[in-house]
Order: sequence, then structure tokens, then C-alpha cells
Amino acid sequence: WKVGWYNAVLQPAFHLPYPDDTLAFVVLSTPSMFEKALKPFVKKERSKIIRDPVDQCVSYHLSCVKEKFPDQRVEVMFDYEILPSRRPKFLAQTAAHVAGAAYYYQRKDVKLDPWGKKKIYGVCIHPKYGGWFAIRGLLLFPDIQVRFMEQPAPVDCVSTEEKRIELLEQFNFHWQDGRYRDIIEVKERYSEEQRAYFATPPAERFRLLGLTPEAR
Repeated sequence: WKVGWYNAVLQPAFHLPYPDDTLAFVVLSTPSMFEKALKPFVKKERSKIIRDPVDQCVSYHLSCVKEKFPDQRVEVMFDYEILPSRRPKFLAQTAAHVAGAAYYYQRKDVKLDPWGKKKIYGVCIHPKYGGWFAIRGLLLFPDIQVRFMEQPAPVDCVSTEEKRIELLEQFNFHWQDGRYRDIIEVKERYSEEQRAYFATPPAERFRLLGLTPEAR
């Protein structure tokens, strides 16, 4: 996608500091990431894992991608990074939407708003994985300009007013049970082991991966 597509829908304070035609990629993790990437990474790098295994796994793999382009300048941003102002480095769900990767459903997508003065957060839904995925980071190529790229539209897979209200209700008020993830019929979900991992408080997750304090 092009940085200009992202900047066009946000206030200047959230803009990415690159020319509009700059090439960028948004990085998603699919449900199988846990088994195909995280567990092998933990097994291989267990002595080096000191904070969050998922964040370190994503960082490792994006570093590997960056190494594939030795002649290009590649900037990597992670979903958890923040600026000195405490703002996130990028708005992950907006990036996924403008890239056509997942549809970012927000309050403005509901015509008959039933929530009054309540704060309602939006959520991205993937046409194949529903809510069973995550947005992990960005790859930006500052020296590559793609003037004639055509913007893809994200798939509007929650197309009825009733379903959109149900989605935002579940995500905002019942997110712990994960029902919002199945707002559409999905092709793949997190495994039971992965669900247990993310349902466990972060400080206790190391033991689920066999990373006892001694192992770290």
C-alpha cells in the first residue's frame, strides 16, 4: 500500500513521515502463527527470550525479511511501539483497512447508533479469519515510490447493520469471551493451546511455553 492512503484518512498528528507514494506493507499473523512460528522460535531461541515471546518472535521474523533486501532501506514498525508523545507509532487497524487486508468496522459504519455517549472502539475483521488474526507491524521502503498503484478495497464481510451492531457490542462489552471473532464463518481459528496462552496473564505465559524462570 501507499503511505498517502493511510495519511489521507488521519489527522496530521498520526501521519507517517514519508512521501505519499512510499511503498509499505502491513504484516498480519494468521491463526497458525502460534504453531508454525512461535513454538519453533521458542524452541530455538529459548535462552534469549527475556520479555514477550510473541513480540520477540515477530521481531525476529521481520528482521529476516529485512535481510532479504540488503540493497534497500527498510523501516520496521511494530504494533506495540509508541512515540515519546505516548501515541502509537502507527494505527494498526487503519493500516490494515487502507491496505485492503481487513475491514476496520467503526461506530461510523452503523447508521442507527444505539450507544449514546458510550465510548465505542472499532475492530478489524478479516474475510477469511474473522477476528482470529493480529496486526503485527509495518514494513516501509522509503526509497521506493509507487505512483500508479491502485488501492484495493477491504472486503466488507460484516455487511448488515444488525451484524455490525452485534460485532461492536461483542467487541466492546464482551471481548473476553471472544465471540466477536466468529461474527462471520471463518476458515481457521486459534488452536486450544493458543487460546489458553493468550487467555493467561502475560507474567504466567512463560510456563505454558516451557520457559520457567530458570530456563530464562
